[in-house]
Amino acid sequence: MGFADQRFNVNLSILFTELPLLERPAAAAAAGFTAVELWWPWIDSPTPERSELDALKKAIEDAGVQLTGLNFYAGQLPGPDRGALSVPGEESERFRANIDVAADFAQSLGCKALNALYGNRVDGADPAAQDALALENLVLAARAADRIGAILLIETLNRPESPLYPLVSAPSAIEVVDKVNAATGLGNAKFLMDLYHLSMNGEDLPSVIDRYAARTGHVQIADNPGRGAPGTGSLPLEELLDRLRKAGYDGWVGLEYKPGDRPSAEAFEWLPREAR
Repeated sequence: MGFADQRFNVNLSILFTELPLLERPAAAAAAGFTAVELWWPWIDSPTPERSELDALKKAIEDAGVQLTGLNFYAGQLPGPDRGALSVPGEESERFRANIDVAADFAQSLGCKALNALYGNRVDGADPAAQDALALENLVLAARAADRIGAILLIETLNRPESPLYPLVSAPSAIEVVDKVNAATGLGNAKFLMDLYHLSMNGEDLPSVIDRYAARTGHVQIADNPGRGAPGTGSLPLEELLDRLRKAGYDGWVGLEYKPGDRPSAEAFEWLPREAR
């Protein structure tokens, strides 16, 4: 097995960011990739103008790549925010306003996975109240995803880089997945297994894979330390992805790493072009 047996897509919100958004899909295609994913591209607006949505849709279609994953509105990401759906007040309302916009955009491109970042704990807000609000909003998001035949992803981040984010272990994310599925009866909430974040939390990655591969809807990778390309750190990513395959995971693996001090097009030498 090995990297050549995986299906990789490129996250255009962390790679090719030296280019304008509308040029990134074609750059990924030129690097040999057939699929891409995105964080919510308009960090200041959960409801961008139709012209902006149409322009990005055209750029993706013209590049001949498939959009395989999209985040719901998550606040200032990159930046201090880690989602909006558990943040009381205006941010929660912005998330709700975004739900159908994101789902409809995903549907227009055949995208079948929508990621909902949970959001940070907020000073002065009761964590239990934040969790109740989160469940309300995740139920709405799961129903919207189901409407377009998609899954809803719940992601673990890491405590060192996201100290206010409450989902910083695989079990904590799985607990939310279970609550959403119990509330909706749809069964379309899944775990987003990001091996970089889990390793930053010091989790036993082979054990996480063995326990949760069947509950996993998407996988993302970066090496650790440094969040760079495979081979720049010490994670045995090829071995871990093989373990995932053997455990039954056959979905996409998102490349969500930093290219370093070089153009993104030069950050894929670890992966033979025929395997992209």
